[in-house]
Amino acid sequence: MAAETPAITPELVAQHGLKPDEYQRILDLIGREPSLTELGIFSAMWNEHCSYKSSRLHLRGLPTKAPWVIQGPGENAGVIDVGDGIAVVFKMESHNHPSFIEPYQGAATGVGGILRDVFTMGARPIAALNALRFGDPDHAKTRHLVSGVVSGIGGYGNAFGVPTVGGQVGFHTRYDGNILVNAMAVGIAATDGIFYAKATGVGNPIVYLGSKTGRDGIHGATMASAEFDDASEEKRPTVQVGDPFAEKLLLEATLELMTTGAVVAIQDMGAAGLTSSAVEMGAKGDLGIRLDLDNVPTREEGMSAYEMMLSESQERMLMVLDPDKRDEAEAVFRKWGLDFAVVGYTTDDLTFRVWHNGKEEAALPIKELGDQAPLYDRPWVETPKRPVIAASDVPAPNSLAGALKTLIGSPELSSRRWVYEQYDHLILGNTVQRPGSDAAVVRIEDGPKGLVLTCDVTPRYCEADPFEGGKQAVAEAWRNITATGGKPLAITDNLNFGNPERPEIMGQFVFCLKGIGAACTALDFPVVSGNVSLYNETQGRGILPTPTIGGVGVIDDVSKSIGLGFAGADEDVVLIGETAGWLGSSVYLWLIENREEGAPPPVDLQIERRNGDFVRELIIKGEVTAVHDLSDGGLGIALAEMAMAGKTGATITALPEGVPAHAALFGEDQARYLVTATKADALIASAQAAGIPALKLGTTGGAALTLPNGEAISVADLNAAFEGWFPAYMARAAEN
Repeated sequence: MAAETPAITPELVAQHGLKPDEYQRILDLIGREPSLTELGIFSAMWNEHCSYKSSRLHLRGLPTKAPWVIQGPGENAGVIDVGDGIAVVFKMESHNHPSFIEPYQGAATGVGGILRDVFTMGARPIAALNALRFGDPDHAKTRHLVSGVVSGIGGYGNAFGVPTVGGQVGFHTRYDGNILVNAMAVGIAATDGIFYAKATGVGNPIVYLGSKTGRDGIHGATMASAEFDDASEEKRPTVQVGDPFAEKLLLEATLELMTTGAVVAIQDMGAAGLTSSAVEMGAKGDLGIRLDLDNVPTREEGMSAYEMMLSESQERMLMVLDPDKRDEAEAVFRKWGLDFAVVGYTTDDLTFRVWHNGKEEAALPIKELGDQAPLYDRPWVETPKRPVIAASDVPAPNSLAGALKTLIGSPELSSRRWVYEQYDHLILGNTVQRPGSDAAVVRIEDGPKGLVLTCDVTPRYCEADPFEGGKQAVAEAWRNITATGGKPLAITDNLNFGNPERPEIMGQFVFCLKGIGAACTALDFPVVSGNVSLYNETQGRGILPTPTIGGVGVIDDVSKSIGLGFAGADEDVVLIGETAGWLGSSVYLWLIENREEGAPPPVDLQIERRNGDFVRELIIKGEVTAVHDLSDGGLGIALAEMAMAGKTGATITALPEGVPAHAALFGEDQARYLVTATKADALIASAQAAGIPALKLGTTGGAALTLPNGEAISVADLNAAFEGWFPAYMARAAEN
């Protein structure tokens, strides 16, 4: 006997994440009370995660076009042209709330979802990256969350067969109750072989592909658009369950199907599942959609229309098919052991109709569901400017070498080897620069061309000054690609913020976006895809604003890519870029002085471009043997990382003039690079001729890093501190 359908009450509307004025908008739109299934459909399509109702207004200001951009935001993933008939397809998305509630499956299905976004476009995934933010290491849940998330990412990516080649991991108490799991996938396709989600043709069959539908993930998108509270643990049923082996079959079947010419349009079933995929395809094509849920393959008995429409079961796709090629398409999917079912067809009435057991459960205007969800111009206030902190107002440490060892062994700056060694970063055999480098380098097919990939953001800068922080996140991604020898081409972003209904949080979002837009414009580095994750808050405490930037660049010959490790002894160490000793919002101020304050370093985008273009040219001409961009921890950390990576010390005899030694070593001035060369005189002369500051700091060699004041720390001691923190921290989880 069917369960009784509940009455539509204000409480039920609120449980679906809809505010009273939004529900009134629904009533005005359809002229009647919605059915339960219709209420669920509106809830899914109008939540923040799917509709971008708080962010769309501001996202419009981002630069999204360039001669090499094939597809910008608005599709499953962005697409750029890297020449030779090759397109790169990539995107980043968040799985923050699911990963906090159920870390393994939350992170695993985050990886699965972003991989589907890429191969839905017709691309074969060749690399994955991720950016992770956890709470204070001493928080009771942090170890458990780190362990589960890393296992989930590795478990899915390794089994699916895509290398995880780069990313970020950070810790801060502001993520105690709301971690961030941002997953990025990159694939390659032929430039003339891209597939889109826009449905065309009336009466064309709509086909369900992949795994069966279950009750997992129901209300997942709505949950992702809500703040956390004490009851968040009870939301485990809204976390999807992933199967990487089924996804691998889905990948191969989909790519084979695409060669048949049968695919008219295709859409991943991600957030809001069958609802969003069907609505988006119809709305983009100015068509109506009719679904017959009796034909949807299910793995559980007695599923209602409401449950089927809101399920977020994984490894599923929806496709509009050429009716003349139905049998050929079905044969492909049956061969791979996957479900293939015609579940509806396109119509000309601009209505989204859902039928189940002979009854029409939903009849809604499709454009209003998809393209015309509520749009809010939320009030915002600008973040107050923090004062500039003079280097002379920040005490020097008792020991420069001691401070360096403390920083390099801290949770913020220590090695992430414990994390990335759980990921297979060599599968497919095309990884040239591995995790631990400034950026990953992945060969395209047999080469010599390759992709240069990175994920970057400095949340403490974005908290201190959202505009400068947004600029810096893009500039650092651009620098990391440049420092590896790549030409930066485009970005995807994952904009993680707190509650947009709070004007100060909305102000962070608005100004981070302004900074991102300014940097993308100045650096010819357009935004081609992305994701917005709002309401990252627990009991009123928001995360640090974290607009993660995923950067993609190209290098014409991967053999010319360069690592950051000192290449050998008796080479000159040269600092490129100007050093003022900026300590505001620095890691030194935070971890050595216990002060999270001060204005962050300003980002001059013209200088970024000038210095970066100069360094890239040095790399391509083979005039440098190692390159590292300067970021967290400044010059001191960069020197230590280069020494450890190259297993070679250096004697530093000079620092930038007019700057206190601790500020010169640990200041975080932007647009700077550290390079080594066998003969630096010509390099320095050409830099100076271009108006670029360049200073010889010393010479590589020996077993220690020796500072100008005579203090020395062995590379072995640096390495022990650097490599020691993470394994020791996680080992304590096993003991507890």
